[in-house]
Amino acid sequence: MQLLDWIVLSFTLIFIVVYGVIKTRGSKNVEEYILGNNQTPWWTVGLSVMATQASAITFLSTPGQAYHDGLGFVQFYFGLPLAMLVICITFIPIYHRLKVFTAYEFLEQRFDVKTRTLASLLFMVQRGLGTGFTILAPAIILSSLLGWNLTLMNVIIGIMVIIYTVSGGTRAVNVTHTQQTFVIFAGLIITFFIILYALPEELSFDNALHIAGANDKLNALDFSFDPEKRYTIWSGLAGGFFLALAYFGTDQSQVQRYLSGKSIRESQMGLIMNALLKIPMQFFILLIGVMVFVFFQFHEAPLHFNPNNTKIVANSQYKRDYQQLENELKTVEQEKEEISMLYVNQLYQDYDNKELHNRMVALNNQEKDLREQARELITTVDAKAEVNDKDYVFLYFILHYLPRGMIGLLLAVIISAAMSSSASGLNALASTTAIDLYRRNIKGEKSEKHYVNATRLFTLLWGAVAILFACVGTMFENLIQLVNIIGSIFYGTVLGIFLAAFYLKYIGARAIFWSALVSQATVIYIWYIDIVSFLWLNIIGAVLTVLLAFLIQLFNKKPPLQTELPENITA
Repeated sequence: MQLLDWIVLSFTLIFIVVYGVIKTRGSKNVEEYILGNNQTPWWTVGLSVMATQASAITFLSTPGQAYHDGLGFVQFYFGLPLAMLVICITFIPIYHRLKVFTAYEFLEQRFDVKTRTLASLLFMVQRGLGTGFTILAPAIILSSLLGWNLTLMNVIIGIMVIIYTVSGGTRAVNVTHTQQTFVIFAGLIITFFIILYALPEELSFDNALHIAGANDKLNALDFSFDPEKRYTIWSGLAGGFFLALAYFGTDQSQVQRYLSGKSIRESQMGLIMNALLKIPMQFFILLIGVMVFVFFQFHEAPLHFNPNNTKIVANSQYKRDYQQLENELKTVEQEKEEISMLYVNQLYQDYDNKELHNRMVALNNQEKDLREQARELITTVDAKAEVNDKDYVFLYFILHYLPRGMIGLLLAVIISAAMSSSASGLNALASTTAIDLYRRNIKGEKSEKHYVNATRLFTLLWGAVAILFACVGTMFENLIQLVNIIGSIFYGTVLGIFLAAFYLKYIGARAIFWSALVSQATVIYIWYIDIVSFLWLNIIGAVLTVLLAFLIQLFNKKPPLQTELPENITA
């Protein structure tokens, strides 16, 4: 990194933190601190919802995912627009009319305090873990880049988020999300055009797509019914729908974003904005990863993208074996560049030479085999090393091929995304702790200022917990999958509770409480034995919770504690 990169990176991050503190300090009551006095316009709601979901993990892992596996990951988001419609029709009107601070307040009015507390605790567990990993992702980048201690980077990033979140609460989160979203989109769009500009002059965008397609990187749809396949159109529509419904409808980190809207309509418009933009945004980020793959058809790439693992092998007895693999890769890359260019030239003649096509694919398969051998060597040296290097692909490209200034901007993009998602998580965790646990159970009358200070304290405590999770977190497959796996383990059960609350008046408190406990234990066991893709855990958890509650209620002779929604509130 050059001086210009440091200036761009430092100025961007410091501006966001200082701006957030100055614009939003001095909350006088709980409604202002947690709900922003319900003054958030629809476009800010939409941007805040997008920024909350689009963590650093999105921009760190998604391009690497596409580099290795192509566009198939976009199917994960196919159920999201449908979920947005359901939330707009059912969830938002009820939350706003009840004037709740958290989604879980509603559950006590519909069921009882035990159910409210259980849902709150499940949220805290998964969101606490998830927030830790949103801090970990950019910390990995900077520690690899600068050679700094990973724990130190976790602490620095966590403290930056805590500063403005403690100061301004929800208003600070919403205001900074607007700035962060601008930085994110600007950085990604500029990077995309830089990649296109860096490709050989003879290579048009259309022919770049031909190269990607020849190597199976453009297969965005998989209609397979195999439940073990992670991303298919069916798992995206069904599992993605349930995951999105649970995340946007019951996760306080998202619910709090649209609870702060000026009105029901403003909140609904914010979610519709997200429904329209989310899939195109994710497709664009994946396309950047595909273009990085095409870029490396004509430029050198390392045998292994994780520099920490490379150092491990370089200091071991297998150093020469690894160097031999590197030499073989250079030979493959030289021929691959030559063959790829020949393939491009014949495309201009509207002719697809099968021999060149097959040779290009064979060379890429040979490259994959060499990388697999490198991973085996790394594992031999250190059995505990995480050899999946998808998360480092985009990082390597940024550091080695972007011009001065752009490196700082792209790192600012990734860290801004981490801050936006982490801030939403801390804000929601603190609000849930303060409202659903502390205020609900504390005895005696307390002032508004007392609860504002308590929420600030809980923000600080959850920030410390998130930093701790980040410090003990390890790489698992790739980070974006890890976060979604954690969510899928818990979201289904919580969603089942809310579906029963909204739509099944017959089910009472006792039935839903015990069904949720059994369902959650079952989902954890199913995940542990690994018999289905994690996306299906959302459906299993939700359906099992509702089904068991129905059966328990059927055989329970006692009437439900409360079988109807509050007066004048209908689903």
